[in-house]
Amino acid sequence: MNLPSFIWLWRIAAWSMGLTGFLFVSLLAIGGWMRYLRLQGETVPSLDGQTSTFIGLRRLHFALGVGLVLTVLLLLSIGIVGTLGHFGSLGHSAHLPAGLTVVALTMASAWSATQINHPQKPWARSLHLTLNGLLMVALGLVSWSGWLVVQKYLP
Repeated sequence: MNLPSFIWLWRIAAWSMGLTGFLFVSLLAIGGWMRYLRLQGETVPSLDGQTSTFIGLRRLHFALGVGLVLTVLLLLSIGIVGTLGHFGSLGHSAHLPAGLTVVALTMASAWSATQINHPQKPWARSLHLTLNGLLMVALGLVSWSGWLVVQKYLP
């Protein structure tokens, strides 16, 4: 079969993976800052009616989290389309299970984030942090396995 080059797709994937790493590190930094502020007791609006730094950081953290979810879903679709287009089938390397693990952990982390402020779910914060720790490892594995896959496409 005479298929077009998929190099443009791999470029999008490379930039998207870079964005994923940036978003993850940004979320880690903002999450750490929010934890610090929470431990300092700055989680409520100030007396003058201004929104506290914590609430602004929480909104930014949530927005970046949505960006991470969308970027991971973009990477999933690029991987499926590119692999099917190039090989005609999936499952040629460890990259598929690593990628599916990243997708599952990202979705589970996003869900757990929505549960954190529920008064009857005190376990949500620790679950969110645990899932993010696992996600960090999975992102490392998917990056490594992705690099190996990309070597197959380069001439």
